[in-house]
Amino acid sequence: MNTVTKYSVSDAATLYKKSRATLYKDIKNGTLSRDHDGLIDFSELLRVYGEPFDTKHTKRIDTSSIQIQNTPEYTDKTVVELKNQINFLKRQLEKAEDREAQANARIDTLLTLIEMKPTVATEHIHQPKNEDIATDSQSEKVEPPTEQAPEEPKRYPVPEQVEAQPEPRGFWSRFFKPNG
Repeated sequence: MNTVTKYSVSDAATLYKKSRATLYKDIKNGTLSRDHDGLIDFSELLRVYGEPFDTKHTKRIDTSSIQIQNTPEYTDKTVVELKNQINFLKRQLEKAEDREAQANARIDTLLTLIEMKPTVATEHIHQPKNEDIATDSQSEKVEPPTEQAPEEPKRYPVPEQVEAQPEPRGFWSRFFKPNG
């Protein structure tokens, strides 16, 4: 039996039906490594790419983890597990619906608060009190109040200066001119 343990990049590319550029890229990235002589060890190719395509080996399947699915124990366990998952999903759906209802209630509350908030223009208008509204049918009609113009702020007269301020003195005049 003649097995080669080391391959050149070209031989490895034909063995695994990959381009040489792919192999060089993997070598450059560090995914695949070469020996000091430039050849690639077969164990390294197996580690990175798995079994080569040219080999006539059949792929092995680990049958120890596969259960026989036609047994009544398997179907009973599967049914119980699926029922548990359905119940779990129903509880999650109910919680989500509750959260949605609470969020909608909060939105409705906020919208009513926004609608009830008085605007700046309506705050200045005089609102009639219950006492001002006549309940007797013979009394005069109460006219709605008119909007008044805002009062201007009072102006206070500023007194003029009585004394004229002296002319400001420069830096050197403080030392050489007499006080005057």
